[in-house]
Amino acid sequence: MNLAKLKSLDENRINQLLAFDRILTIMDELREQCPWDRKQTIDSLRHLTIEETYELSDAILECDLNEVKKELGDVMLHLVFYSKIASETNAFDISDVLHGICDKLINRHPHIYGDVKADTEEQVKSNWEAIKLKEGNKSVLGGVPKSLPALVKAMRIQEKARGAGFDWEEKHQVWEKVEEEMAEFKNEFNVTDNQAINAEKAEAEFGDLLFSLVNYARFININVETALERTNKKFIKRFQYLEEKAKENGQNLQDMSLAEMDVYWEEAKGK
Repeated sequence: MNLAKLKSLDENRINQLLAFDRILTIMDELREQCPWDRKQTIDSLRHLTIEETYELSDAILECDLNEVKKELGDVMLHLVFYSKIASETNAFDISDVLHGICDKLINRHPHIYGDVKADTEEQVKSNWEAIKLKEGNKSVLGGVPKSLPALVKAMRIQEKARGAGFDWEEKHQVWEKVEEEMAEFKNEFNVTDNQAINAEKAEAEFGDLLFSLVNYARFININVETALERTNKKFIKRFQYLEEKAKENGQNLQDMSLAEMDVYWEEAKGK
């Protein structure tokens, strides 16, 4: 960026640039002077980055913007850290990373930076997937990370297939598929007393049922990962309330009947 360009920036953008320069400077100093930071490699940071990402996710689900800000800082540190390590072997540096994503964004948005027309979100997604194939991707689904949790992966697979035009037309069709998969799953348990349940087939049908439920949720704009995690958190809060109330009354959960526990559970729901 030349001096004339810098002078034309408003104060907020200048502060942002100075803040970014500050983290780069601190990273240089830590990499040189701190024994722990000096020891780290791209591989050693990987599991820490995953942890930080989940912590950011928690903060988002809790709608705690102050924590979101803090966790974004942790994630940003990791991005700078990876780039610093790579720069030491001349593989790439932070400017390569940033210019790379800028170039990709410009290339993937021809309706903004070119003469392609796209007035709807679906048109934008369709263009995005078509461009990726032109760039060398062998499959629309090739960009779905193999290590994604299965529930998130199912959602991303379906989203990408939709971007290529492979999707149901009406939501009632999707729900009919859910009911069909539910019937097939239930059928695996409709065996006589002399027959054993085929665990492998039951698991396969349960997977199909889950996949179809994810599909329906996506069709009606429900994020399945967020929905399930909110339910997880709700269950944890109610169960911990149950534990606290039992302890207050000198009761042990293992000795309580389900009816007794349900009293505290209903109280928790009321709260």
